[in-house]
Amino acid sequence: MRLTIITLLGILLLNSCSDKEVAIGKQINITVENNKVGAPVTLGIPFPKGELKSVDHLRLMTSDGVEIPCQTTEVANWGPLDDSIKWAWVFFFSEEGTEYTLEYGDNIIPIRSKEKIVSTNNMRPQGGIDVNTGPLSFAIHKMGNGFLDEVFLDSNGNGEFEETELIGSSQGENRGSFLDILDDAGIDKSKAVIHEVFREKGSGPMHNIFRIEGTYTYSRKDNNISPFTMWLHVYAGKSYVKVLHTLTYTGIPDKHKIVEGEHYNIATQDENILSEDTVEDIGWTQPNDEIAASGIQLKYHLSDNVNISIPMMEGSWQDDDAKLSLQEIKSNDNNVVRLLQQGPERVKSTSLRSLYVNGFKKDGNEEEKKDFNFEATISDGDENIAKSQRAKGWINIADTKRGVGVGIKNFLKEYPKGVQVDPITKSLTGSIWPLENGPMNFARHNTEPDGGMLANFAQGITKTTEFIYYFHDNVDTDEVGQKMDYVLDSPVAHASPEWYTNSKVYGNMAPKSTKHPEFENALQYRYDWWAYNQKHEPWYGMFNYGDGKSYFFNDRWVQWTNNEPTVDFMFWTNFMRTGDPKYFNLAQSMSRHTMDVDNVHWPKKRTYYGEINDAIDFWNFQKEPESTPYLGIGRRHANEHWYALLSAHVWIQGWIASYYISADHRALEVAKMTGDTYLNRIWGDHDLRGRRLYLSVLNLVELYDATKLDKYKKELDERVSLMLEFQERQGGNLLLDRYGYSQTYVAQGLYKYQQITGDEKVRKALLEHARWVRDVPPLNHEMESYLATIYPLVLGYEISGEKGYLDEALARAEYLKIGELKKSSDEYDNTKEYSADLLEISNLPNSKKKFTNWQTNQGLRVFGWTHAYNIPYLLYAMEQENME
Repeated sequence: MRLTIITLLGILLLNSCSDKEVAIGKQINITVENNKVGAPVTLGIPFPKGELKSVDHLRLMTSDGVEIPCQTTEVANWGPLDDSIKWAWVFFFSEEGTEYTLEYGDNIIPIRSKEKIVSTNNMRPQGGIDVNTGPLSFAIHKMGNGFLDEVFLDSNGNGEFEETELIGSSQGENRGSFLDILDDAGIDKSKAVIHEVFREKGSGPMHNIFRIEGTYTYSRKDNNISPFTMWLHVYAGKSYVKVLHTLTYTGIPDKHKIVEGEHYNIATQDENILSEDTVEDIGWTQPNDEIAASGIQLKYHLSDNVNISIPMMEGSWQDDDAKLSLQEIKSNDNNVVRLLQQGPERVKSTSLRSLYVNGFKKDGNEEEKKDFNFEATISDGDENIAKSQRAKGWINIADTKRGVGVGIKNFLKEYPKGVQVDPITKSLTGSIWPLENGPMNFARHNTEPDGGMLANFAQGITKTTEFIYYFHDNVDTDEVGQKMDYVLDSPVAHASPEWYTNSKVYGNMAPKSTKHPEFENALQYRYDWWAYNQKHEPWYGMFNYGDGKSYFFNDRWVQWTNNEPTVDFMFWTNFMRTGDPKYFNLAQSMSRHTMDVDNVHWPKKRTYYGEINDAIDFWNFQKEPESTPYLGIGRRHANEHWYALLSAHVWIQGWIASYYISADHRALEVAKMTGDTYLNRIWGDHDLRGRRLYLSVLNLVELYDATKLDKYKKELDERVSLMLEFQERQGGNLLLDRYGYSQTYVAQGLYKYQQITGDEKVRKALLEHARWVRDVPPLNHEMESYLATIYPLVLGYEISGEKGYLDEALARAEYLKIGELKKSSDEYDNTKEYSADLLEISNLPNSKKKFTNWQTNQGLRVFGWTHAYNIPYLLYAMEQENME
């Protein structure tokens, strides 16, 4: 009997061991850069086709092998051919270590979080949301005031929220958030009205995301209503909230004489075309509707005697790691305490047109020179009590028991910014645009045509600002600072570069390596050059940060890039290839800038949801004004972001990457807005020819892949069919010779289309095109179009296996090879020396024209066609052939 029992125990033990072995799945190494203990982290990660069937079989472990709770979301799949996971989000709270293991497999069952968010979303007209994270409870009412209406902190830890635990509430008068407009009649203060509240994808027990849609209304009829959106991120067991607020400028930017009609280069008809000869109208340069102030405010419920803590950064504004000095202010009177960050005024720079006219001569072509006067000031009433060049970007206010901290991301880079405490009204205001800075005007600098037109398209610009609110039981300021940095200096999680490239989600590209520095450095040196100039020019400011300028000559930069050709995706690609968080931050800031500022967002008719039971609601909706036909189209590179529009000047590839990698919900929303405009075909057949067609295929294939919506697939199929039809009449060339630089749009767009649909006609078309550009190289834009053929040739090699295509790609890529830079980017003191060293190691030929826009000391616009979308794929092909 004893022997039988021992035998049975042995069998059970073996089965137990066997079960544990089965439960060990495949593993991915994850690194959290800039780690902060306890920080909320979302990892956007791709998977190869067929590798993962369900996000329910993912779990996360620390470097010690201890599993920690995580929340997983399927973001995209490999459909329509395969329903396996393509992109997933993994949310977790970071631990002390920076290294983690993501494990997956059919037998993997993750643990569940013990702490869970409880929330309700009542979409009725009188409804709203109520959220309980455990220590924090808050409500936002549709009939409320535009932000948090009541906030309770469970200070006694009894799991209930009592009246005495109220720590924040609205100020009333519909001023929870605001966008005030200034014109000749004075300031018109907005009132916030909330219409809808939704839960976003990625919401779960550990992390909820609410999207709040509302409108700012005004008392004067000449001021247009202005839509706003807020995303609230809340976390289980935490008493802090992340807020992303998007404003929309709907004013009339200047006082030029308004004439009915459309500009010829964006005309949707031919009967009413505007004259561009309005240079004598000085109204273009006179501001009309200006932003007086914008922000979010909350009434704090603390005792009268509070302590206010404000960290200031010592030394230069360029020093991101400067020492902090904490300013402590005892608020024993009624003085307003204010933190204000200011920077240089808008620069009146020379237009590219003037430079061409003057033959690129130095005299008379220089930008207006200004000192970079960055100043952060703390004031107590009328007295300035502390000054530095840069503030950290947060304030904490506390009594002896409880406190509230608020911080704003990119406080300097997106200047002006401010935070203020008013003890009379007990209000805590985070200023997106501080009243004390003076107004933001969108009038033109001059009446010189730019981008082929004399116009002002500022109306419809948006801007997203990121906040953190921390409600606490009077913790010390070090802990407050730590929580503030969860948003202000957030961690970045990533897998190894090899994991991203091996996933094939963006085709066959190689991770960064030291094997071919002559090519790899050609990429990295240019990205470093951009980052250097962003910081030293600087390319900062509320409506500038993220973007950069295109052309450098006579030691001056001109013309904002406005994302051509999908500059943000260059940075996302380089982040995946390197794992360097610097490129994550460059990519995220560029994606946010270009989806906000470089796109048309208004007038926009609201989306009909049908949450009201009465049928009359739909018929009322039908009568509402229609959207502008230009909704979702991009802005052309120009002297100012809002000076010019043009068809085929919007790039959503990077926005979709931002959605996948950084879980930016707004990115997909703006991408869909652009995609819907393609469906309208506002330019008739002009929209279905040339680079409009090529870029639309690249944009639509990314949008369809992210949404799997049939409406985008149908439009995409028709446009791909047209491209193949036109290839026949173009002798095998997929492009009109006029647009030789657009190779990357055609090659990337059709490659991805073939990858997700398996269409063999498209595969053959890409091979035929590779044969054409091999035998008839395009030179219509000199090196721009010639070097842009490298990737199509690499695809010819990939599809056919014929090494001749790769040999030709390598022959053309000889121009891309670069020498070794004398010193690293951070060792240069000025752009002039840096530029000279970049030119010295260049192997690129100069243009036959006045100016070479593809040289190594230029921006990233032409670089996309010549380098960024060629080299990663070329390096992969070289690895396949074991080329050392």
